[in-house]
Amino acid sequence: MLASTALYLGLIAVFAGMMLSVKSLRRLRVSRQRAAIAAIGVVATAVALVYPASESRTAGARSRIDEFVPVWQFQEFHSIRIASPPTRVFDAIKRVRPDEILLFRTLIWIRAGFQPPPQQIRDATSRFASLIDVATQSTFVYLADDAPREFVVGTLVGWEDEAWPAITPAMFQNPLPLGASIAAMNFLVTPDGDGGSIVSTETRVFANSASARRRFAVYWRVIYPGSAIIRRMWLRAVKQRATSPATTGRWQV
Repeated sequence: MLASTALYLGLIAVFAGMMLSVKSLRRLRVSRQRAAIAAIGVVATAVALVYPASESRTAGARSRIDEFVPVWQFQEFHSIRIASPPTRVFDAIKRVRPDEILLFRTLIWIRAGFQPPPQQIRDATSRFASLIDVATQSTFVYLADDAPREFVVGTLVGWEDEAWPAITPAMFQNPLPLGASIAAMNFLVTPDGDGGSIVSTETRVFANSASARRRFAVYWRVIYPGSAIIRRMWLRAVKQRATSPATTGRWQV
């Protein structure tokens, strides 16, 4: 998070310094201070991109994601309180469609580096498929599904061999070959003690070599803001579906 923030602040400084310098050149006057802003921005951006990723480790198995990714270098966590019981909320998580998530396609497009999203994502809204179904029918696999408390999905995000293997749950419980990187994401629903639920989603990424960590660090720090927005909008969509009057007495399809 801090490295990603530093990266974007650095890019803003570079842009601001360049614009101010161009304005000064038009007046035949180059400001050292303005040039320094751009230089500081360049340095901050470079440091943010190459800064080593620290490693974290779970203190104990508190949720199912701890079983599959107990050690990680990259993490994202978001939560929301929803005034609906866990069973209803868990069902809503499984049913939320991409078109229910505000600006989903735009955010995916930005996160993918302004490239077209995968065909499964482009087709999802027209097929009325849930986002979880789309994910698990493409690049993710279920690692755990303990309704109505938690489910975990996982995927490969880095592989140094030419051909990527088929993704299986066993990859998350056995030693990985050098240069491999795995990612797991969960949704965890717990009662709030007042008839509602606290919903959290966590993403963890583990890269098992220094080169894999460096490569993924650059990608992670660039896409983190867009990824965070997607997760927050996803949780809001879950809340909307779980509390919508249209679903009272029956599940919305």
